[in-house]
Amino acid sequence: MSSRNGPSSPPPSTPREVLIQEVLTCFDAYARIRAARGSVLGASRVGPREEERAFDDLQQAVSRLRTIS
Repeated sequence: MSSRNGPSSPPPSTPREVLIQEVLTCFDAYARIRAARGSVLGASRVGPREEERAFDDLQQAVSRLRTIS
Protein backbone atom coordinates (compact mmCIF):
# COMPACT_ATOMS: atom_id res chain seq x y z
CA MET A 1 0.00 0.00 0.00
CA SER A 2 1.38 3.39 -0.88
CA SER A 3 1.51 6.29 1.52
CA ARG A 4 0.10 9.72 0.72
CA ASN A 5 3.31 11.22 2.07
CA GLY A 6 5.70 9.63 -0.39
CA PRO A 7 9.10 10.96 -1.38
CA SER A 8 7.54 13.62 -3.61
CA SER A 9 5.58 15.32 -0.83
CA PRO A 10 6.90 16.52 2.51
CA PRO A 11 5.22 15.26 5.66
CA PRO A 12 2.64 17.58 7.24
CA SER A 13 4.35 20.05 9.51
CA THR A 14 1.56 21.36 11.72
CA PRO A 15 -1.15 19.63 13.76
CA ARG A 16 -3.73 21.32 11.53
CA GLU A 17 -2.13 19.85 8.39
CA VAL A 18 -2.09 16.41 10.04
CA LEU A 19 -5.81 16.73 10.82
CA ILE A 20 -6.59 17.93 7.29
CA GLN A 21 -4.77 14.89 5.93
CA GLU A 22 -6.80 12.67 8.29
CA VAL A 23 -10.07 14.19 7.05
CA LEU A 24 -9.04 13.63 3.43
CA THR A 25 -8.05 10.03 4.16
CA CYS A 26 -11.34 9.33 5.96
CA PHE A 27 -13.34 10.96 3.17
CA ASP A 28 -11.54 8.86 0.57
CA ALA A 29 -12.26 5.67 2.53
CA TYR A 30 -15.92 6.62 2.93
CA ALA A 31 -16.26 7.45 -0.77
CA ARG A 32 -14.73 4.10 -1.77
CA ILE A 33 -17.08 2.23 0.57
CA ARG A 34 -20.10 4.12 -0.78
CA ALA A 35 -19.05 3.28 -4.34
CA ALA A 36 -18.61 -0.41 -3.46
CA ARG A 37 -21.98 -0.57 -1.70
CA GLY A 38 -23.86 -1.50 -4.84
CA SER A 39 -21.14 -3.54 -6.49
CA VAL A 40 -22.17 -6.60 -8.46
CA LEU A 41 -18.97 -8.33 -7.40
CA GLY A 42 -19.54 -10.18 -4.14
CA ALA A 43 -16.01 -9.61 -2.85
CA SER A 44 -16.33 -5.85 -3.39
CA ARG A 45 -19.61 -5.43 -1.53
CA VAL A 46 -19.72 -3.78 1.84
CA GLY A 47 -22.44 -3.79 4.40
CA PRO A 48 -24.18 -0.94 6.14
CA ARG A 49 -21.99 -1.40 9.22
CA GLU A 50 -18.79 -0.74 7.27
CA GLU A 51 -20.36 2.31 5.67
CA GLU A 52 -21.57 3.59 9.03
CA ARG A 53 -18.15 3.03 10.61
CA ALA A 54 -16.42 4.94 7.78
CA PHE A 55 -18.91 7.80 8.10
CA ASP A 56 -18.39 7.93 11.88
CA ASP A 57 -14.61 8.05 11.36
CA LEU A 58 -15.07 10.92 8.92
CA GLN A 59 -17.30 12.84 11.34
CA GLN A 60 -14.79 12.38 14.16
CA ALA A 61 -11.92 13.59 11.96
CA VAL A 62 -13.90 16.68 10.97
CA SER A 63 -14.75 17.36 14.63
CA ARG A 64 -11.07 17.15 15.60
CA LEU A 65 -10.21 19.58 12.79
CA ARG A 66 -12.92 22.01 13.90
CA THR A 67 -11.66 21.83 17.48
CA ILE A 68 -8.13 22.87 16.49
CA SER A 69 -9.30 25.60 14.08
